Order: sequence, then structure tokens, then C-alpha cells
Amino acid sequence: MKTAFAGNIRGMGPGVAEMEIEERASDPIVVFAADKTSAGAFNFPLFSIFADPLATAGLVIDPNMSGGYKFEVMDTVKNTKVMMKCPEEMYDLLALVGTVQRYMVYRVWRAHDDLICASSSVTRLSLIAGKYVGKDDPVMIVRAQHGLPAVGEILEPFMHSYLVEGWMRGSHWGPIMPVGLKDSKCTVFDGPPRLVALGFQVSNGEITCDDDGKPMMADFFEDPAFNMARREALEYASMLRRMGEFEPARLGPEEMEYTTLGQVLKRLKKRFKPA
Repeated sequence: MKTAFAGNIRGMGPGVAEMEIEERASDPIVVFAADKTSAGAFNFPLFSIFADPLATAGLVIDPNMSGGYKFEVMDTVKNTKVMMKCPEEMYDLLALVGTVQRYMVYRVWRAHDDLICASSSVTRLSLIAGKYVGKDDPVMIVRAQHGLPAVGEILEPFMHSYLVEGWMRGSHWGPIMPVGLKDSKCTVFDGPPRLVALGFQVSNGEITCDDDGKPMMADFFEDPAFNMARREALEYASMLRRMGEFEPARLGPEEMEYTTLGQVLKRLKKRFKPA
């Protein structure tokens, strides 16, 4: 049975991820939804999950995964894409997706049979509107188990916080904070950027429900196992805010072109004189 699965998040951004799957007997799905950040926020964890054997043990010990995975990478500036195979092209892949503001992992496929494994939103709202009208609020769908990374391997990259663009006015670097749904409201400096991970089981084209007909869902980041990442996020946030509006706490000039800073610079332009 083919099943279409899509995820999105309420917010300003157009973040939508979707995939059509050939349903397996058991199909665990993990949906990630972020707030106050951009689509490039998922480059690092997707690389860790599907290309880094130090993070995903199955790449080493599961024969169904040892053939590697293919990454579909979007150039969001030129609106082009390229397919790259790991582990053979791992270094070239890193050369691209390390530039999280431009090159973004769109989809991941299992190499030996082209089974779709993951899909993320890569739409950049600022490039659509030509100005800052809200951050992208990205989402990601990842399939788990049975020749794919285990749920625990999918969640492992989030044991530690890492920096993403977005935060206040979409203009700053900030630490991602994995949280349960109850803690997903952004506050300090419109953040720190939040991320939730929800687990579902798909069967016969539907999400498995309990006896009362309510969809069954696991709120993975509610687990205290992610307390360290949350503590790190607060420490990183405090350090970055001490820098105020000085780079690298604030985004670089190319990204700031799409924010309200451009209006300020335009007003000052006539005041510049030859040195």
C-alpha cells in the first residue's frame, strides 16, 4: 500500500515536508517540527543519522544499511538540486551541506533500493517574499527501523545543542533546544529556537490510534535524556546574547539583506563620503 505522509507546523513559515511511501508491515515515523529557525537547521542531524557511523551504529553493523544512503541537496539560491551518495561522496556532501544557509538536504534515500527515508522542508520564506516576513519554521519526517536507522539513532544527534540561524527577527545565530510539546513556546529573545520530535506508527494508510480513536503519539524530547541539550542551549544562548548585535551572534551581511536591517542601511547610504 502506498501512503502519503506530510507534516507541517503552525507559524509564519511555509515549512512543509511530505513523502509517499510503500508501506511496510510496521512503519515507525518520527516528525520533527522547529520554531524560530530556518530549513538548514536539519542539515547537521540528517548527516549524522544517515552518514555518520559514529552516530548511527546501523551503518556499521546492519547489513541492510551498509550500502549507504543518497542525499538530495537543494541549492536554495539557484533553485537547483544534486544527488550525492554516501559514504563514497561524504566529503563532497559536507562541502555543500555545511553551508546551511544555502545548501539544504531535501530528501534521503536508501542506496540499494531507493527506499525513501527522510524528507525535510527546504523553502526559504525570505527568498520567496524578498524580505523578512517570518522565519521558515522547518519540519522533517524520518522513517525508522527495519533496514533504516532505529528511533534511538534518529534521536541521538539531539543529545547536544548546536547553532542554527533564526532566533530574534530571523537575524541571529541561536542554539537549538529540543523540548517536549509543553515547553515548545519560545520566550527569551523569541527563543531559544525550539524543536519537538513526535513519534507515530503508520498502519494500513493511517496513524495507529488507541481504543478511544485518538492518534497514538510519542513526545520523544519530553524525556529527561535531553536535559543536557537543554542546559547547553541555555549556556550558548547566554554567551551569544552577551555579544549583542556584533557578529557572529548576528547573521552575516548576505543573510541580513533579507531582514529589516536593509532599511536602516539604505537610510544611512547618503551619509557616506569618499575617504
